[in-house]
Amino acid sequence: MKLFITYVLGFLALVSLANATYKLQERYSWTQLDFAFPSQQLKEQALASGDYVPTNALPVGVEHYGNRLFVTVPRWKDGIPATLTYINMDHSVTGSPELIPYPDWRSNTAGDCANSITTAYRIKVDECGRLWVLDTGTVGIGNTTTNPCPYAVNVFDLTTNSRIRRYELRPEDTNANTFIANIAVDIGKNCDDAFAYFSDELGYGLVTYSWEQNKSWRFSGHSYFFPDPLRGDYNIAGLNFQWGEEGIFGMALSPIRSDGYRTLYFSPLASHRQFAVSTRILRDENRVEDSYHDFMLMDERGPNAHTTARVMSDDGIELFNLIDQNAVGCWHSSMPYAPEYHGIVDRDDVGLVFPADVKIDENKNVWVLSDRMPVFLLSDLDYKDVNYRIYNAPLSSLVENTVCDIRNNGYVPQPTVVIPKQRPVYKQYVSDITKNTVTTPVIIGTRSYLPPSSNIDYGEKTIPSAYVFNQHNGLSYETNGPHLFPLQDKEGLKNYVTSRNSNWWRHHHLS
Repeated sequence: MKLFITYVLGFLALVSLANATYKLQERYSWTQLDFAFPSQQLKEQALASGDYVPTNALPVGVEHYGNRLFVTVPRWKDGIPATLTYINMDHSVTGSPELIPYPDWRSNTAGDCANSITTAYRIKVDECGRLWVLDTGTVGIGNTTTNPCPYAVNVFDLTTNSRIRRYELRPEDTNANTFIANIAVDIGKNCDDAFAYFSDELGYGLVTYSWEQNKSWRFSGHSYFFPDPLRGDYNIAGLNFQWGEEGIFGMALSPIRSDGYRTLYFSPLASHRQFAVSTRILRDENRVEDSYHDFMLMDERGPNAHTTARVMSDDGIELFNLIDQNAVGCWHSSMPYAPEYHGIVDRDDVGLVFPADVKIDENKNVWVLSDRMPVFLLSDLDYKDVNYRIYNAPLSSLVENTVCDIRNNGYVPQPTVVIPKQRPVYKQYVSDITKNTVTTPVIIGTRSYLPPSSNIDYGEKTIPSAYVFNQHNGLSYETNGPHLFPLQDKEGLKNYVTSRNSNWWRHHHLS
C-alpha cells in the first residue's frame, strides 16, 4: 500500500508538471496534409496523375480570422493542389481537417499569374477585414526554383471573399537573388492609410507598398539586412546544417506611437539580433537612399536564438519563434532588449520542432504552426507520425508568470530552466501503476503522451554534418551602429542607456 501511494503521488506530480510546462493547446495535427477536393473521384485522379502528392505538402504560414484558420502551403515540390487554404473551424474544431482552397480552386492554379496564387508563404489579416497575400510566383526551392509569375501583392475582402487588388512589384523591387516570405501590414488613421512591408531574405532588401498610392519602393543594401557570418550554423531535430546566407526575415510592428508612426522590428534569420526602424522612414520613398542612421541595432537575444517569425500585440508584447530551442519566446517592448528580459512562453521538444509561424489574432489569441521543416528539407519525415501541428492559447495565459508579464511588478528574471528533451511518459491508469504496465496513450489536457517506442529519436538518423542550403557568393557585412533599448519612460531610458553607451542617446531614439 505504501508503494502504491508513492506511485500515485508521483503520477499526480507529473500531471501537475505537464500542465505547468505546456501552455499552448493543440488544435489541429496531421501526419500529412489533406485537401478538400470537390469529389473523391477528382482526388483519386489527382493522386494518380501526380497533381496531388500528399508527402510533398508542408504548411508554413497560419492566420486566424473569424471562423476561418488560414494555412499556406508553398509549391516547393510537385503535387501541391492549392497554396492558399483555410480550415472551417465551425465544422472542424479539432482533428486533422482537409484544407479548403481559398477563395476557390481556380484561384490556386499555378502559373495563372493574373488570376491565381502560385505560391504563398506568410499572410496577414488587417483590422479592416482584408487578407494580404504576397504571391512569390515561384515553383520549387533552392536550385529547383522557377519563376512562372512575378511577385505580386494580392488583397482579399474577407466579407465577400473576393480579390480587391493585385499589384505586381516593380522590377526594381527585386533582384536575381530575391526570396520574400514575410509580410507586415501597417494600418494608420484609416483603412486607406495602409502600408505593407516585405522582407527580401536572400536579396537583402525591404520593400514598402502603399495601398493609397498603389506604389512600391525598395530599401536596399543596409548592413542590418544581411546575415551575421558567425550565426549561420543550426542544430535542429538532430540535424546540423548551415543556412548562412539568410538575411532579413521575421518582422513585427509596434503599436502606434506618440508621433503617429509604428516601429518595425526585424531580424535576419542567420542572426541572434533584432533591429528596428520607424515606419516614418519606411513610408517615405525619398528616404530609400538616405536613411542608414535611422535604423537601430539592439542587443543579442542570447545563444541558440535564431528566429523566422515574430509578432507584437497592441499592448507591446512581442512573441517570436526560437527554432533552435523548439520554443516560443517573448519580450515586452517597454523593457530593455536584453537576454534577461526575454522569456519562454512554451517549449516542447516533440510538438514544437520548428515552430514556423506565430500570430496574434483580433481577440488576443495566439496561434503557432510547427512543421519540422528541416527534417522535411534535409532528411525524411516519418509519415506514420504526427508531423504538423497548430496550437493556440490566450496571450495572457502564455505570458503569465514570465518576464513579459509586466503586471507582475515583483518579477525578477530567473535562471533558465532546462526542460527534458523528451516528453515525460505516463502510465494510463492508477491501477496500472502497481503492475508497472503501459497501455494506450494518456491524454493530459489536450496533449497525448506516448510510450517511449512512439517517440522520435532524431539522434539516430544518418545526416550530413554540413549542408549549405543556398549557393550564393559575394556576401558583405557590417555591424557598426547604435544600440536600442526602447523604454516607455524616456528619462529612465536616457539614464539606463547612458550607463551602457554614452553615445547612443544623442545619436538615436524612437518616439
